[in-house]
Amino acid sequence: MTKRMMAFLVCLACVFAVYLLSTGLPHKEETTSKGAKFTVPDRPVDTAESERIYQSMCIACHGDQLQGAVGPELAHIGGTMTKEQLFKKISSGGGGMPAFQSRLTEDELVTIVTWLASHQ
Repeated sequence: MTKRMMAFLVCLACVFAVYLLSTGLPHKEETTSKGAKFTVPDRPVDTAESERIYQSMCIACHGDQLQGAVGPELAHIGGTMTKEQLFKKISSGGGGMPAFQSRLTEDELVTIVTWLASHQ
């Protein structure tokens, strides 16, 4: 009898897990940091430097034409994310994206963010 009860509980747990995965778990709300919010400065797009950074850091996951591969496509990312959102995502990472704050200087981050934001 205990084997049947244990099997029933395992099946029930599996059904509950499938239900949670299929209906979606609640999203975490982003918390606002207490420090001053960083604003990406306006500057002209430096295509050559941006492409150099992209080729050395991003191409493996986002493809040679911004089409996406392991990571999402970036061909129109400027139409869906602000410069500040792009900066935060690239510098801090998250959701499978590695953090680049220790690999790129702030100037390089602003350069690549400005370039990506221009891809509407």
